[in-house]
Amino acid sequence: MTVAEPATGPQEALLRRAIAWFAANGVGDTSLRTLAAQIGTSHRMLIYHFGSRAGLLTAMVEAIWRDQQEFLESLPREAADDPYDGAWQFWVRLADDRAFAPLFFEMSAAAMQGHAWASSLRTWIVVWTDRLGQFFEDVGHPPAQAQAQARMAMAMTRGVLFELALTGDRATADATMAAFLDSTRPSRRAG
Repeated sequence: MTVAEPATGPQEALLRRAIAWFAANGVGDTSLRTLAAQIGTSHRMLIYHFGSRAGLLTAMVEAIWRDQQEFLESLPREAADDPYDGAWQFWVRLADDRAFAPLFFEMSAAAMQGHAWASSLRTWIVVWTDRLGQFFEDVGHPPAQAQAQARMAMAMTRGVLFELALTGDRATADATMAAFLDSTRPSRRAG
């Protein structure tokens, strides 16, 4: 799992190791002692840096969000000629990162169950939907339609990512996302 590195230091290093371990093994009810033993530290160091298990999990969600947000913000610069290429690049990044989907869906379930450490995922949904709505407006959709397209794109991406995580069928996932993106092009819809 790719996680942004805003600064170097022991807290960030521990956080990156914790995220990598959780991505590979799931969060579940893993204790700080268990996690510490697995990532080569002590539970006291985790408490020192994060305060509690909930503090560590909150920091994990925020770090993953920051990483995704930074990548999302870089796309307009990289795909200036074709914004759909930027959307495709974002899909490829999600699909290539085999650890992201299981961890994202586990964090989403925790948010749905009201776990405070995962509550910022609600912010993710709002921000990503707003950003996608702006994307669809920028490529020519009327504002109301752009917001509907954004919600559909979010739902489609989550669904295809979920199926990919379960089946491992990347070719089908890529074909589905390519067809969906193609269907949202304003020139296609007008004809």
